[in-house]
Amino acid sequence: MSEIRYTTPSGVEVCAVTSEQMREIDRIAVEETGPNLYQMMENAGRTLALHTIETLGDSWSRSRVLVLAGGGGNGGGGICAARHLGNRMKSVTVCLSSPDHLSDVTKYQLKIFKEMNGLIIDAGKLPEKKYDVIIDALIGYSLRSKPEGMPAELISWANQSKIPIISLDVPSGVDATTGETPGDFINPEQTLTLALPKTGLLPGKTGELFLADIGIPVFVFERAGVRYTSPFGDSFMVRLYSKST
Repeated sequence: MSEIRYTTPSGVEVCAVTSEQMREIDRIAVEETGPNLYQMMENAGRTLALHTIETLGDSWSRSRVLVLAGGGGNGGGGICAARHLGNRMKSVTVCLSSPDHLSDVTKYQLKIFKEMNGLIIDAGKLPEKKYDVIIDALIGYSLRSKPEGMPAELISWANQSKIPIISLDVPSGVDATTGETPGDFINPEQTLTLALPKTGLLPGKTGELFLADIGIPVFVFERAGVRYTSPFGDSFMVRLYSKST
């Protein structure tokens, strides 16, 4: 199996990690050093919101955004982005794939979104609406088997809708480590991955690939045994290019 190398437009090479390595990086940050999960999620959601606005271009304030949110951390990041977008736009909607099975941090993001009168829609009503962009925040790097039930139905609907899709961290249904797709998976135009690219973000499955800084200090990567040089310069997001070696 060939290895994928990721580089920035300025030529900085960025190390890719497996889902297991990313879990360890997250664990060290949350349990030992900081930043905590709420801080990292806030950084991810805000950057995703900014990226969505940039992608929509001049018509962004009139655009209609749909966030498909799962019950875990990926969904929380998507809901956080919905809040930031909702503070600036008139039409931002969240559809929950697992409304009765939300992690604590995702419940927290949803509470804030509801407090600002954010619109939540049932999956069954999606075909009745029109959207200009879909944010895929269903699964992320936590995929362990093929998507089933409502997540699978939302993946299928999103792909068939022909609406441009931006995936958060990893396109839902794609294995973050291997790039394999055991079942239905999102076909995005863009993917905004977090902290470091994942080894399974293979060319042809991510669309345009971007990397977001979520505030993890260099020493956290070092404790996890991951080689790291910040690729961000004076920005909090950078385009990534990939090629097989």
